[in-house]
Amino acid sequence: MGSLPDASVLSTQIHNTLVSYHSIGEEEWRVTKKTKDVTVWRKPSEEFNGFLYKTEGIVEETPNRIVDYIRPGPYRLDWDSLMTSMDIVEKFDQGCCMMRYTTAGQLWNIIAPREFIDFSSTTEYQDGLLSCGVSIEYGEAGQSCVRGFNHPCGWFCVPQKDNPDHSLLTGYIQTDLRGMLPQSAVDSAMASTLTHFYTDLRKALKI
Repeated sequence: MGSLPDASVLSTQIHNTLVSYHSIGEEEWRVTKKTKDVTVWRKPSEEFNGFLYKTEGIVEETPNRIVDYIRPGPYRLDWDSLMTSMDIVEKFDQGCCMMRYTTAGQLWNIIAPREFIDFSSTTEYQDGLLSCGVSIEYGEAGQSCVRGFNHPCGWFCVPQKDNPDHSLLTGYIQTDLRGMLPQSAVDSAMASTLTHFYTDLRKALKI
């Protein structure tokens, strides 16, 4: 079953881990996908036998509004095409919560739907915000889903100095989808998912 986390301790740990990812030198990253307005890099993860992905792009909005659409809450399920359900399991103080969510099948269902239980924390970062999270072992997985696991991940959203109505959104994602999956399928799905994330988010913010 697992127990509820100490929100303050876990929030500090995840925040510090994400800040360490944000300081990794450019030479350690390899570009895996690049579109007109989004770039995705990757490097071997130190958490599991997979990759840590970094993605970056400019979004035409302020950090507060962008992060309201990214973090667990009423907006996320409406626009994120990969997410099929989301429930807040527990709320903690200081912008923290625990959520259960499911994702749709990908690559013609080669990657079947997944379920995650994540702890999420949103804090100030420089002049913007950092929304970060990590999966925790809690409860039983649904019968129709494989339980995936997110190692420390998150989104830095910082206003542009020359145009504060535009923000640089930088994400770090390392997801262990678990199950018997070819690594090539996982890599293809992750890179495409991250670029589509920006496309869906930008459309939602313009509505």
